[in-house]
Amino acid sequence: MSASTFGVRHPSLEPGRLGDLELANRLAVSPMTRVSATPDGTPTREMADYYTELARGGFGLVITEGTYTDTLYSQGYLNQPGIVSEAQVAAWREITGRVHAAGAPIVLQLMHAGALSQGSHYREDTAGPSAVPPLGEKMPEYGGHGRWATPREMNPADIEEAVRGFVSSAVNAREAGFDGVEVHGANGYLLDQFLTDYTNRRDDSYGGPIANRVRLAAEVVAAIRAEVGPSFRVGIRLSQTKVNDFTYRWPGSAHDAGVIFTALADAGATYLHIASEGRDWIETAKLEGGVTITGLARRVSGLPVIANGGMHEPEQAAQVLADGHADILSVGRWALANPDLPRRLAEGEALEDFDHLMLQPMATLDNTRRWREAGARAGV
Repeated sequence: MSASTFGVRHPSLEPGRLGDLELANRLAVSPMTRVSATPDGTPTREMADYYTELARGGFGLVITEGTYTDTLYSQGYLNQPGIVSEAQVAAWREITGRVHAAGAPIVLQLMHAGALSQGSHYREDTAGPSAVPPLGEKMPEYGGHGRWATPREMNPADIEEAVRGFVSSAVNAREAGFDGVEVHGANGYLLDQFLTDYTNRRDDSYGGPIANRVRLAAEVVAAIRAEVGPSFRVGIRLSQTKVNDFTYRWPGSAHDAGVIFTALADAGATYLHIASEGRDWIETAKLEGGVTITGLARRVSGLPVIANGGMHEPEQAAQVLADGHADILSVGRWALANPDLPRRLAEGEALEDFDHLMLQPMATLDNTRRWREAGARAGV
């Protein structure tokens, strides 16, 4: 694929902003699970090299992989990084220093897996909003196999512990030098499990209508905001689809979306990151009335919005920005194939296609390195 086929300067290369955070361009690295930390969740030098390469490639913003927030139920994968120990904070501090030196801001994604935990350093059981077994099977590329376990229904004390984990991890992220945090409320993990009608069957104030189901996500954002103050950036990632359910849509569509976006803006979010509407993004992101989900988020919340999913096509990505559907684009596999994507777009250089073999047999940094070395030996 050639970047020059777009014909003019790509709009993603224009400067962007997330609140008061100025970005050199409107291309962000999407959070991507890489399961390459040590067994106790400490980030590695290999991870530092990975994030630094993306910063040097010219991305306006780097968002990290989902990072677990407590030593109870939050970890989702073996070799997933955490932000709960002094050693983890110190290792992340090295990464933020290198990314900043390479010229990019970096935001840490805070993740609680809930029922979709398929590997933990701390325990074998899982917890979620209700005792409902997740759909589908665990993901082999992240070290899982077989059906998901049925989670234990979280009681009020469990919920309070989860919120405290998000808050303390945000404080640790600020100490580690991050420019902000992004709360993971998407893709079927804990906060999304509370948002989703078929995984949340509670009859208390966290269940039932959408105004109740969004409560936990809003409480997490508000609690972080109260602790870190007004200047630290606190974004949140949302999605309708999930890693174990690619077809789900919010039942109330535009109405439910409006309730969710308003609640999170009122809670103090800096930005909204709306993820995964598929390859034909312009069509699949539409709600009734023709408005896209990100366009609605911008209008209802008044916040900057990051769009994710299907942004690997330069023409579609340009249209998302030019037509006002979003403020920033986050790219995942496009960034893996082209860690210097912004430079390539600016110079009209050919873009590499993503090869899923980069993530086989697991989505580790080591396997990606081996894939690149094999290509180099083959002269590809």
